[in-house]
Amino acid sequence: MVEAMNTLTKLALGLIGQLKPQAPSGDAGPGIALPPPRIDDGLPLMQALRRRESQREFAPDALAPQQLSDLLWAAAGINRPALGGRTAPSAMNSQEVALYVALPEALYLYQPDAHALVMTKASDVRRVTGYQDFVDSAPLDLVYVADHAQMKLVPAAQREAYAYAAAGAMAQNVYLFCASAALATVIRAWFDRAALTQAMGLHNDQQLLLAQTVGRPISKR
Repeated sequence: MVEAMNTLTKLALGLIGQLKPQAPSGDAGPGIALPPPRIDDGLPLMQALRRRESQREFAPDALAPQQLSDLLWAAAGINRPALGGRTAPSAMNSQEVALYVALPEALYLYQPDAHALVMTKASDVRRVTGYQDFVDSAPLDLVYVADHAQMKLVPAAQREAYAYAAAGAMAQNVYLFCASAALATVIRAWFDRAALTQAMGLHNDQQLLLAQTVGRPISKR
């Protein structure tokens, strides 16, 4: 087992693109029922925008269940139940971008309809979500995955661009939530797509787009 190491060490040892998921730590059930999101909480928008920033140092402590609930709802939750509308836009309402959550105990898929997490892999895939040193030990990594099979109304030549646009909107929602909740986050596109696709068990119609690390800033532990 390779312990957490910095990016230069990974490069020196020839481990870039070769790291595999680790055995899970902690108890992982088939799913996680999240508490209702606190939709009336948080900073005013302009204050959150003023505090929005990328940070690359994270305390290893797990987020509280309420924080995880609020984070995922901000990223991709349903804000208009009658219409099934979500907090981030998608072309022709395809909702093609799935949000995966890599935790130490397992890999989960966020289900907006139920506002819950469903386990997809009983392994710790955090270290495969990027080459940066902090991905090994930060409490969670989000992975944005496009399912092109859900984009049948979008011309094939435009599907990738539309999916990236949707993932970017979701990632910015996460940034604003983290700014409001005094959490740290950074968006990432530097990862081995083949290794992560295999680690997550994705199928041919699914495309990895972005990853995003979230945690408590070390300076505020």
